[in-house]
Amino acid sequence: MSGRSERAGLGFAGLCAFTGAFMTPVARLVTADGDPLFIAAATTCLAGLAAAVVLASQGQLRALVRGTDAAWFALLGALGTMVPNLLFFLGTSRTSALDAVLCLQVEPAYSLLLAWLVLGHRLTLRRVLAAGVLLAGIACAVTGESHADPVGIALLLATPLAWQLSHLIVLRRMSGTSSRLLTAARYVWGGFWLVSSVTLFSFFSGADLLPGNAALAQLPVLALQGVVLFYAGTMLWYEAIARLDLARATAIVVPSIPLLTLATSFAIVGELPSARQLAGLALIAVGVLAFVRAPHAVEVRERIPTATAPLGAPAGDEAGGDAA
Repeated sequence: MSGRSERAGLGFAGLCAFTGAFMTPVARLVTADGDPLFIAAATTCLAGLAAAVVLASQGQLRALVRGTDAAWFALLGALGTMVPNLLFFLGTSRTSALDAVLCLQVEPAYSLLLAWLVLGHRLTLRRVLAAGVLLAGIACAVTGESHADPVGIALLLATPLAWQLSHLIVLRRMSGTSSRLLTAARYVWGGFWLVSSVTLFSFFSGADLLPGNAALAQLPVLALQGVVLFYAGTMLWYEAIARLDLARATAIVVPSIPLLTLATSFAIVGELPSARQLAGLALIAVGVLAFVRAPHAVEVRERIPTATAPLGAPAGDEAGGDAA
């Protein structure tokens, strides 16, 4: 690896961590004054629009709806984007930005479990202990807090599970597909499924989910979240792991995001961490770093970043790493 390529990789990793630090505070900001269903759909559609423009400029847009992989792209958009984005925005609307980013760090534990159950990778004592420390950190951070809504916490804890299940689709059926096409599939198809599901929910429930003046005033922030933090953040991650080994990129990005979120949460929504959250963050960092430093369990080609690379902890060496 040339020095220029390595420096570029470090730069992309730093930018990825920087954008990731804004994800949950911005989500908390917009869901505080808007319907989380509308926000999830609008944000994903804006990310999908950006992805579609990029693909169209390369003459690859038709690949999302034609060919043998079209059905898998559609499923990937549903499981890798629609479901987790709904869970993420609904969960963030019910809790704090700091709790949200801490809950999302549960992803390596899901990776470990699914790799054992589905991919047949053996469990190691080091990884089991790392998962235990990580889960203890999350429990320490979110239990006993007066603002911690149990439903919101549950939704956020379930979010990375959807990302991990989508990785299995990629690993089993689409391992040779380019990262740019996978990312576009998640956001373009994810936006389609989100708009469809939210429209059906509104029709059958009678709920008015049409954007009001307050929601329309949020469109610049939603565009920032969808285009920059979601789509561009994902591509920054891909650019980083194309130039750095996954463990090094993960060690830079993943532990940095909760730490940087301490500053962005205060700046954007005025949140200050409690003593329990700081203690939980320390345990989470130890658990994540233990995963990062563990020996690789699969080939690098099997590592697929999650739908929101800056958000998730690494998917791990077992089931692909993270936030396409």
